[in-house]
This record gives sequence, C-alpha cells and structure tokens, in this order.
Amino acid sequence: MEPRVVNGIRIRSMTLDDYKEVKELLGRTFYLDEPLCMISGKNMQTHFEQEQDAYHLSMVEQNTCVVAVDESESNRIVGVVLAGAQVPSDLENHRLMADKYGKFYKFMSEIETEVNIFKRHGVSRVLYSHITAVERSMRGRGLGTRLTTAAMEVGRTMGFPLFVAYCTSFYSARQKQALGMQCIHAVAYADYKNERGEVVFEPPAPHTHVRYMMGIL
Repeated sequence: MEPRVVNGIRIRSMTLDDYKEVKELLGRTFYLDEPLCMISGKNMQTHFEQEQDAYHLSMVEQNTCVVAVDESESNRIVGVVLAGAQVPSDLENHRLMADKYGKFYKFMSEIETEVNIFKRHGVSRVLYSHITAVERSMRGRGLGTRLTTAAMEVGRTMGFPLFVAYCTSFYSARQKQALGMQCIHAVAYADYKNERGEVVFEPPAPHTHVRYMMGIL
C-alpha cells in the first residue's frame, strides 16, 4: 500500500513496532467506546490479554493492518484498522474457543456460524476487519472511512475476494454501508436471550443490532 497524506494524516501499513502505541490507543478508544465492551463491567482489554495480543500481532504479521499517523505531531498514531485473513476452519475453532472466552465470543461465534460466509459465497478466505479505532480528538474528519478504504485496498491487492466485519456499533455499520458494504445478517440485541429468557446485552441507543457487513473486493 502506498502511503498517502491528507490534512497532515498519513495512512500506512502497520508494523510490529507500532503495536505498543496501537494498544495504548485501543485502551483509550475502542475498549471504552465499543457498545459491548462499554456494558461489560470489566476491562475488556486486560480480559485474556495475552491471547488478544497474540491474535492482534498475528494479523499485523500478515501485513493486512493499517494505521493513521499525524505528521504534525511526530507521527503519533491516531487511528488503526486491525484486519486479518479468515478461512473456513476458523468457524469451528472459534466455536470451541467461545466456551472459554465468554458470552461475547459465544455471540460472535453463533453469528459467523449462521452466516457461514465461505459456504454462502463459495470462497476459501476473506479479509476480516476486526477492530477500527480513531483517537477521539480526530473523529468527525472521515479518518475511519480513510482507514477502512485503505484496508480494503490492501485486501484487493492481496487477492481477497471479500472484506467482512461485525459491526456491534450503529456508527461503524453506517460507515461501512457508506463505503458500499452490505448488511447480510443482523441480530437485534433485544432478541438475543439466555436460557432464562433474559436479554444478554443491553447497550445504549442507538446501538440496537449486531450487523455482519460484507464488501466485494
């Protein structure tokens, strides 16, 4: 991916050396603002921290992640997309892992099993956008859109047929829809209940659904 600069913000590929700064960014943005993390009652960044770090670093090693750096502030990282390849065997792997990692992971596993993007579209791999985060002071400037567009370009260059994301937030789904991605599956939080008939997740408005978004590359 060729670096590009708009209004002093450069989008470039993420490196392993970036991870410490990216992790700090996620701690003050994504893990506070993502609807299900917001209502979890725990610090989701330190919940299975070693496993999460290993997963994130495995995506960086695939050269499928991008960062936004502010050249006016010594190349401070102000945004990121963590993305990586998914293959059919991941569906079963995630199902087995869900029992260990809790209800959030179980919910996501059930959605991806229901969708089964590989069978639905006859593909052997997809580029999965795991996390998009932008520094709070930089929001409202289209930076999330630029980052996602750059990640999609990476996927296209690497020959991925599809770009997919689980949007737990109303705003992330709206952004991806504006980029031409389609919602191919949605689950209302109010409809997802435990064995006692209780709603499991009750994030604040306007976050009402998890949406599985897909874009053709």
